[in-house]
Amino acid sequence: MRILGMISGTSHDGIDVAVVDFTPEGEVLRGRVGHTASTPYPAELRARLLATLPPAPVTLAEVCVLDTLIGQCFAEAAAAAIEAGGPVDLIVSHGQTVFHWVEEAHARGTLQIGQPAWIAERTGVPVLSDVRIRDITAGGHGAPLVSVLDGLLLGGLENGAAALNLGGISNMTVLRDGRLYAYDIGPANALIDAVVTARGLDPRGYDAGGAIAASGRVHPGLLAALLDEPYYRLAPPKSTGKELFHLGYVEAALAGLPEGDVSDADLVATLAELTVRTVAADVRAAGVATLVVSGGGCRNPVIMDGLRAALPGVRVSPSDAYGAPADDKEAIAFALIGWLSAHGLPGTVPGGTGASAPRVLGTLTPGAGPLVLPAPVTTPPRSLVLAR
Repeated sequence: MRILGMISGTSHDGIDVAVVDFTPEGEVLRGRVGHTASTPYPAELRARLLATLPPAPVTLAEVCVLDTLIGQCFAEAAAAAIEAGGPVDLIVSHGQTVFHWVEEAHARGTLQIGQPAWIAERTGVPVLSDVRIRDITAGGHGAPLVSVLDGLLLGGLENGAAALNLGGISNMTVLRDGRLYAYDIGPANALIDAVVTARGLDPRGYDAGGAIAASGRVHPGLLAALLDEPYYRLAPPKSTGKELFHLGYVEAALAGLPEGDVSDADLVATLAELTVRTVAADVRAAGVATLVVSGGGCRNPVIMDGLRAALPGVRVSPSDAYGAPADDKEAIAFALIGWLSAHGLPGTVPGGTGASAPRVLGTLTPGAGPLVLPAPVTTPPRSLVLAR
């Protein structure tokens, strides 16, 4: 079954796509990764989207407009992927998260926009969307959903492994002694991107190659203030997002400093070190021998070198070594969720999200013809092998 996975993550910068051809072989599910791509949002749309994110007030009219515009962008990205990579049986669209509602360490709701009907209309292919909410209704956080892929892909590694995603938010799946648990650690690129964008430090809206961070020095007082965030002391399962970690959060921390101004380079260096410190502390606590890294942050040498220095006894490598290209892993994960849902299998692991039980995920929008699903599978795969 050929499935197109699509996601725009918490960096809000564009749409990642991956076509994966899944073939079950006994207890092993094999996935051949075909076409992958990343399509940036038009500058005007990204600016409009960023202007609506918490803590900014927003009208339902604006939400409606963005739901359509983002849905149309996803539709064009899907059509381009099919033209380049060939026909698919199912499209899975994560859409764009605009709000993740967490109260007192419990997820209450989540909102992803990007109307899937535009994708179905443009491509004629059925679309699975709204994949997070069913887990939340079962008491989970609806995140990190990539933990289902991590468990199948890395469960056989000796001495324990952790899969780290460095997107806007850092999340980690830990596999040790037959147990899987996962959670959001804190900001990875979210605060860096917010500062770079607001201060015009790079027209791309992120610290390309870690150049800005490398030119600065960590500010000890600011780092200490940022590390005092109560979220880090919560026990997993837990989830977070730009509802907490946004530009105003950084500005409030800066306002509380007695020392005066912090240069742009020093600020970005300190935010990069915040990611290193929070991630390294949790990896050490997990006691794993291997850390497999994906997401945009793994292309930042300042963060990656910092993690290797802070974790001398841990083998740190990108997810490419395990068949999941680091820039495409989340799109591959949502393609996997599509395969599981299409076959009547849960797309969650309770330890990965904190839900009371596994759940089949998503809502289906028919394509051009009748909606026909494969025969249900009663036994889920025990491992996943990815190849190009």
